[in-house]
Amino acid sequence: MDQSVIVITGGTRGIGRGLARAFLQRQCRVMICGRDAGRLEQTLAEFMASIPAAEGRLHGRLCDVADATKVQALWDATVGHFGRIDIWINNAAIGSHEVDFWQHDPATIENLIRINLLGTMQGCRTAARGMLAQGHGHIYTLEGWGSGGERRHGSTLYGTSKAALRYFTKSLAAELRGTPVKLSSLNPGVVPTDLLALSMRPEQAKQIRRFINIFGDKVETVASGLAERVLNNQRHGARIQWLPPRRMLMRLLQAPFRQRRIIDPRGESPR
Repeated sequence: MDQSVIVITGGTRGIGRGLARAFLQRQCRVMICGRDAGRLEQTLAEFMASIPAAEGRLHGRLCDVADATKVQALWDATVGHFGRIDIWINNAAIGSHEVDFWQHDPATIENLIRINLLGTMQGCRTAARGMLAQGHGHIYTLEGWGSGGERRHGSTLYGTSKAALRYFTKSLAAELRGTPVKLSSLNPGVVPTDLLALSMRPEQAKQIRRFINIFGDKVETVASGLAERVLNNQRHGARIQWLPPRRMLMRLLQAPFRQRRIIDPRGESPR
């Protein structure tokens, strides 16, 4: 039975929500946060109703991850409930419509960089300071499209935020080397979430659906696998990839002979 205390930012939807469920199912104690009060309450209620003994092991809090004061309050509230934090996962991120960069309005650019990059930086700063003080802890950042230098027409804004985050993670890991605090990254691969749906251009829909059905996996599958690896990982600077290159190649080679249906022709995940 694992008693790890885990904070997941952006834990009310997508891969963050999946990770929260997976950790709770492994008896961890979990704090999630989000920006939408209704969605946060709904997520907490659903977890309480569907996961045995979740009450007392699950808490949630509204938090703007780019606001240092609110991120510190998230840390303090978690320690107040559970006494410590063992793992902090910077998952919160937003997407954007895939359009030429110059078509984005200034507010969209600023908000995406604020959440995806500054939000993770504030989370890492707060967690590093708290974990150094308590003498242990493991911080994770979330990779995404662009982390490995991938490019796709219309993905300049989102991809830039994730490429910058990869540099930040590697640089901060070097600074933390030799301390009792570890920093690693998670790459969930291709997961059909509402963030992906937002970015899908109509003219690309058929091609992207085919790509997802070859390389994608459902949220619950990815989250369960990543949660297990996070709990078993003791290595500083690890890059935990759900779908490393060798598995991607195997999927590609199997595609003509193996029909995978991760999303249907309408772009929705089959129930």
